[in-house]
This record gives sequence, C-alpha cells and structure tokens, in this order.
Amino acid sequence: LLLYLLDVLELPDPVLPQLPGLLGPDVPAAGLLVVGNKVDLLPADSPGHLGRLRQRVAAACAQAGLRGAPLVDVRLVSAKTGFGLEGLVSRLQRSWKCAGDVYLLGATNSGKSTLFNTLLRSDYCKSRAPDAIDRATVSSWPGTTLNLLKFPIINPTCDRIFRRQERLKEEATKTEDQLSSEERKYLNHLKKQGYLVGEVGRTFQRQKSSPVVDFDPDMLSYSIDEDPRHSPRKHEEREEFTHNEVKDARWCFDTPGIVKENCVLNLLTEKEVKLVLPTCAIIPRTFILKPGMVLFLAALGRVDYLQGEKPAWFSVVASNLLPVHIATLSNADAIYKKHAGQELLKVPMGGEERMKEFPPLVPQDITLEGIGTTEAVADIKLSSAGWVAVTAHAEEKLLLRAYTPKGTALVVREPPLLPYISTIRGARIAGTAAYRTKKPPSLVENLKTTGRK
Repeated sequence: LLLYLLDVLELPDPVLPQLPGLLGPDVPAAGLLVVGNKVDLLPADSPGHLGRLRQRVAAACAQAGLRGAPLVDVRLVSAKTGFGLEGLVSRLQRSWKCAGDVYLLGATNSGKSTLFNTLLRSDYCKSRAPDAIDRATVSSWPGTTLNLLKFPIINPTCDRIFRRQERLKEEATKTEDQLSSEERKYLNHLKKQGYLVGEVGRTFQRQKSSPVVDFDPDMLSYSIDEDPRHSPRKHEEREEFTHNEVKDARWCFDTPGIVKENCVLNLLTEKEVKLVLPTCAIIPRTFILKPGMVLFLAALGRVDYLQGEKPAWFSVVASNLLPVHIATLSNADAIYKKHAGQELLKVPMGGEERMKEFPPLVPQDITLEGIGTTEAVADIKLSSAGWVAVTAHAEEKLLLRAYTPKGTALVVREPPLLPYISTIRGARIAGTAAYRTKKPPSLVENLKTTGRK
C-alpha cells in the first residue's frame, strides 16, 4: 500500500500526476491511500469546509488519473496536532489489516516525517517498537530523511480492534474539564498551533519492567573536604526486536521527500524557509484595493489591480510571519528595488548582495469576473509562498497582474480553496486598505463539548 501525503495548502499538488506510474502493472502496489495534511492551519470559512476540502483533494486525484480500485480512500488530517489520525489508523486497520508493507510517500515539507513519528506512537505500531525505532528527523530542509526508516505494523486482530474501539468510545465521553492538568496544558498548546486538534492515544501499552537500583552505601559517605562523587551512569541499552517478533512482520516505511520543481522554497535559505512555511494557524489578512493599487507578499509575490470599476477584496493566506505591504502602481517598482532584501519585505533577507543572485519577479496577466461580495472568485497562488483570494462584486470584470520569481509556478486556482475567506475579518482600519484580523476558535476532535463558550 502506498500512503501518499499531500499538503492541502499546495493544491493542485505537483506530484499527484506522477503517482499513476507507481501503480502500473510492473509495480506490486495494491492500492493508494491519499492523505491531505495540514488542515489545522486553515480557518473554517463556512460550515462544512472540511467536506469541501476533501472534495477538492478527491477532484485533484481524479484529474491526475487516480480513480476506481487503486484509490483506497482520501483522508484529511493534521500530523502535527493529531486531528483525524485516529480515523486514519482505523481506516488502515480496517482496509489493509496487515496484508503487506506500507510506504509513506510525499513531497518535501508535506509533513511526512511528522506523520511517521505520530503513527509510531499510535495503535498502528507494535507496542514495543517506539523504544527500538529511530524517529524521523522533522526539518524544513529537503533530504533530511536519508535512511529508509521503518516500524512494524501491529496485527489488528478482532480482540485488538474491539479493545481499541472501547478506548475511543470512552475518550469521546470525556469533556475538557475531565482531563488532567498536563493533558489540558498540552491541549491548549495545540489549540494555539492549529484550528483543528485531536489526540492520538495508545490502547496497547507495553508493561515496562521496574529498573533495578544498584545501591552503594559508600557513595553516600564523604568527608567535609570532599565533594560527593557521582557514579558514572550506565549506558542505557537500546531495545532490540527478537527474531520471532519480526520474522513475519509487516512494516511501515518512511521515504525521502520528493523535491518539487518550480517551487520558490528551492530558492530560499533554511532561515528564509522557516519564515515562509506556516507552522501555526494561519490568520487571514484582508485588504480592500482600488484599481491602481498593489499588494506585496514579502518580496516573493506581487498582485497589481490594473483595471476594474469598483474596489475588490484581496485576502492573503500565508505564514503569519510574512509581511504584506500595500502600495500604488506608480511607486511599486521603486519600493521593490529599495526594500527587497531589507526588513520591510523581510524575505529574501541579506540586502543587495542577496538580491543580485535572486531571480527577478516575472508578470502574468489574469482576468477574473466577480461572483459576489462574500464569495471569492479565485485564488492567485504565488508558488509555495501562499495565495491571495480575490473577492469582487457580481459580474465585475477585473484585470490583474501577478508576479512570482522567475522559474517558479504561479497558479490561478478556480474554484478557490476557501471561497468565503474574506468574511473572516474585523472592522476596517481607518485611513488604510486593511481590515482588522480575526482568529476563529479551535475545534477539538474526540472530546465531548461542554456547551460553554
């Protein structure tokens, strides 16, 4: 089974079209399960937004030629906050059982190593394995998973599945108030990280033997002139699997990330990538622009509003650490020349020397027609730096010009991923094009709601 992880922020996914080749007659892969990751980073723009996101992932699979028998399922998860992962484990155990090995595939920065580490601590993995298996390196830098890491998959017998379902049912009856102080503290930490939170538990805990304490009374005896001596710590012996434990085992393998072509992240330093990749809940930033105004997303993307009868709304969905700067057409080039590489536009960083080697921004003209003041007509995806959702009056024709660095992909995504994103905003900030930001509340999976606000 191939478990393909895609970043929902990156739709349309550039690697998906290559997957049908991996399911050809020459390759003994029995099926493909597509998992959309990082749903916790996106705010709910309307009721049922997760169902719509899942439909978008399924449509992207169909467009890539993945449909019918080889496609086992499409799931939405957050490898980081645990949302949807208990459901993924149940789906894997129900459909795949222990029929063969599972290979975890995905592009760089899709969250593959985070998912591997979370599954390692879940009911999908043999209970003794976390003590004997190396965890995957989680890094924003490509090529960090250099070795083929693996863990043994637990055999989901009827008894184990029953015990697991009982645990999940019991946990679903708990409220937040019934959690321990440590669990509540961790839950609040996750809520700050993402909009969707879930807990990944273990049904089958391994009983650890109590350590034998070597007691040496002489170690407690020392004179006033002496410092107490510390006995050298014994090297902790690493757990090893026995032959019987692994002879018939099925394994889940983590694989090196696939490097995406035409991606702006390939042009950035590790420090810059950390600013560009969102790691916590994205707070949308909405601006109302008139024709002749320009929006900069750091120095990595630019959208010019060239022609239109009325103002339009531009909602930025990108890392909260990336600055957005509004300018006019007449001074936009001068601002870019002066501030690219400097603090105002932030990324890239390194001043004039850095910008000499950085590719210039190249334009692409875009024509859109508005469908109403509450629903975006399209997303302008500025490679992997983020996107700008454009909302305009019904039947209003807009001429825009968008820029990304030379050699990177600019995509007009129709329909948009979050069509009602412009409604997640506060009051207009007087004297500016900006609205106050608004952060929707987080949703916790597998916990009973108490009904309090």
